[in-house]
Amino acid sequence: MMEVFDIEQGEDDWFQARLGIPTASKFSTVMAKGEGKTRSEYMRTLAGEILTGEPSESFTNVHMERGKVMEDEARETYAFVEGAEIRRVGFIRNGNKGASPDSLVGDRGGLEIKTALPKIQIDRLERNRLPPEHIAQVQGNIWLSERDWWDFVSYWPRLPMLMIRVYRDDEYIKKMADEIDRFNDELAALVERIRQYSSQVAA
Repeated sequence: MMEVFDIEQGEDDWFQARLGIPTASKFSTVMAKGEGKTRSEYMRTLAGEILTGEPSESFTNVHMERGKVMEDEARETYAFVEGAEIRRVGFIRNGNKGASPDSLVGDRGGLEIKTALPKIQIDRLERNRLPPEHIAQVQGNIWLSERDWWDFVSYWPRLPMLMIRVYRDDEYIKKMADEIDRFNDELAALVERIRQYSSQVAA
């Protein structure tokens, strides 16, 4: 069941809403082939959140604040160029997984904004496609928000803005859903093992 949280990303409520569940920005990590180090580290991070009730990250820095400002610029530019009706949301939870869309667009679409240093933006403009490292996140957003398409925007001030429309890929989403389910099963088993360990120590 999909739940939409109208909260500010980066605030305490946002961290609590996503506590202990895999989110779309990390779906590529979850889908990594084999039992990769980053996948296992992410699982332990989420297990720690579940067991302690505390988010693993709860800070902002200068770079993050600058990114927010540029994201707002990109959103306004996108809305003007596309004549789009956009809605900002803080978090979407769908079962035991979630996503933080940069915006929902109309009734059927969404928006993912990435700020990119000039050298990266120039490379993306020349390639003119969705960067492979963001496929899982974009398709994850489409899946969890139950939408048909997603616009990927890459932005840096004083350079052209890249906009790529990505449509729902049900075959990819099915594979992703299977991997997320497997990850969550393993996560639940890890949490249970640690809880049993705590009980044995206390006994």
